[in-house]
Amino acid sequence: MDNVVGEINWKDADVRVCLFAHWDTRPTADQETDPQMRKKPIPGADDGASGVAVLLELARVLKDHPADKKLGIRFVMIDGEDLGPGSDEMYLGSILYAKSEKPRGDYGILLDMIGDKDLRVPVEQSSYRLVPKLVRAIYAHAKTVGLQDTFPSTMGDDIEDDHLPLIAAGLPTVDLIDFEYDHWHKVSDSPDKCSAESLGKVGKLLETWLRKNPTWKP
Repeated sequence: MDNVVGEINWKDADVRVCLFAHWDTRPTADQETDPQMRKKPIPGADDGASGVAVLLELARVLKDHPADKKLGIRFVMIDGEDLGPGSDEMYLGSILYAKSEKPRGDYGILLDMIGDKDLRVPVEQSSYRLVPKLVRAIYAHAKTVGLQDTFPSTMGDDIEDDHLPLIAAGLPTVDLIDFEYDHWHKVSDSPDKCSAESLGKVGKLLETWLRKNPTWKP
């Protein structure tokens, strides 16, 4: 397994933000009702690839049109998030990043399952419980750029995800996730279930946040 990492202005920055998404997919479709189908891997168009797609495009845009020189950005494509079958064999890439990377950054933003056609990303409970200042800032910003319907300031699910080992290691990280997805861990999690418009909204949130808040720290 390998994490894939890219950087913009990381070494010389005053503030460093890490943007995370997992690029692996679930090797077993454990949410299928048919036992034979459960043996198949999921395509992972939303559960994995959607966040990676946003980060790759954002990296291209920021390379061509850089953000403030005070800001360093690291794009981290995490491996081993969804291996399983149990949680003892998940989040492996984020655990490794938390242990090995120094400096890890000042804070992080995690994207997971953000390509749904009916995208709605409420506040993830453990993010709010553990890093409330970061959560409030991100969601307040979403409102200022007209994305309050996509990122409503209402409480969503309590999700076990890559942000937890990162927070435990001292890197405040918010999990942006739309867990209301009918094709989660199924072979039907394919590109036709995703929306370019949804990806664009998430990209807009991140790009405007980075440009307008280059010196923000938790």
